[in-house]
Amino acid sequence: MTSRAVITVADGVEDLECVTLIDVLRRAEIEVVVASIEGRRMITCARGTRLTADAMLVDVLAQEFDLVVLPGGMPGAQRLAEHEPLAERVRQQAKAGKLFAAICAAPALALQQFGVLKQRRMTCYPAFSDRLSGCTFVDQPVVVDGNCITSQGPGTALEFALTLVEQLRGKGTRKQVAEAMLVG
Repeated sequence: MTSRAVITVADGVEDLECVTLIDVLRRAEIEVVVASIEGRRMITCARGTRLTADAMLVDVLAQEFDLVVLPGGMPGAQRLAEHEPLAERVRQQAKAGKLFAAICAAPALALQQFGVLKQRRMTCYPAFSDRLSGCTFVDQPVVVDGNCITSQGPGTALEFALTLVEQLRGKGTRKQVAEAMLVG
């Protein structure tokens, strides 16, 4: 059975995080849908990388996904945090016990605002940890708490993506993908 993931994007999301997530999940043969919240498929990342989304988020909201992922970066994470259809989808994903994940500023800005971090252990870009309440910040590169996976930033994007692969496809697939990329 093929696992499906949606990676939500907006203008200003972190380039390295987006590309790493898309690449690593696809290497693991996970079906990835890159979905824009911008009303257009072409977005410009925080460092100027232009990315063409596969779809508009509003057009795929009703589809089933095993994982919903929010990259960080500014102002992209804030734009994702302000998108109510995305907020509702993440709340549904959390309530259904399905995986949801965010990296960098997105856990503190979006997941916090969406109300899905209550009583959870999580991490985010450390400078944003003062924006958290009702959850426990853990200063680690990647934190898994049940169906919630969070990570700290661009430098942890590869470990984050491999952790998502492990959550969806198991340790064997994670090891296989990591070895093929020469990750020790």
